[in-house]
Amino acid sequence: MAKPLMAKATAVWLVDNTTISFKQIADFVGMHELEVQGIADGDVAAGVKGFDPISNNQLTQEEIDAAQNNPLHKLKLKFNPSAAGEEKRRGPRYTPLSKRQDRPNSILWLVKFHPELSDGQIAKLVGTTKPTIQSIRERTHWNITNMQPIDPVALGLCKQSELDTAVQKAAAKQAAEGKVMSDDERRKLVSTEQSLDMDAAPKIPSAIEGLETFSLTDEPAEEKEEEVVDADSFFNLPKGGETDEEEDEFRP
Repeated sequence: MAKPLMAKATAVWLVDNTTISFKQIADFVGMHELEVQGIADGDVAAGVKGFDPISNNQLTQEEIDAAQNNPLHKLKLKFNPSAAGEEKRRGPRYTPLSKRQDRPNSILWLVKFHPELSDGQIAKLVGTTKPTIQSIRERTHWNITNMQPIDPVALGLCKQSELDTAVQKAAAKQAAEGKVMSDDERRKLVSTEQSLDMDAAPKIPSAIEGLETFSLTDEPAEEKEEEVVDADSFFNLPKGGETDEEEDEFRP
């Protein structure tokens, strides 16, 4: 449902100039009923000048009278041809001023960990421009030496579901083009939930690379003959060599 221009100022005017219920006003301007009640109490929108919806061609007097006479009546916005199609307008995602300084770091993260994403997808995710993305890809950005890759989801620039959707679209596009992807790339092209369920890829330590074909059952080419030692020889005392005088020393 279309909402009136300057919703809060319109609510202020309706509260001050009509007897329409708070719920009717809240439904019309897209606010919470308690917020409209706060306007009436002076706790909300203090100092905001009311915006007359009748003189600004958003409501008719007949519509206001009908709402005042019937608490269940829902106010209907007057058709305004100049506002038709306004909700379909497309443009870059709005980024709050407090988070705009983090956009280059998030772009660097996407370029590094999801190189399959197109510039258009990255621009749509974090609300930036293609020249900025290209400068970060080519490492010609003026602040590239001070940038650190940071997940845009952690920064609040996009949702995890939006990132997963973009990654899946990139995967489908690469599959349609017949590109061969490595195991690491396949893991990057799946959603977060799917990647958590996947087993860790086995890797061979670099110290033993080249020995993966060695079999434990293989026998060495040359075997040294081991000398067989009789266990009894360790317990038998040497015979002879002892004199009677040495034996008498040990007798009681």
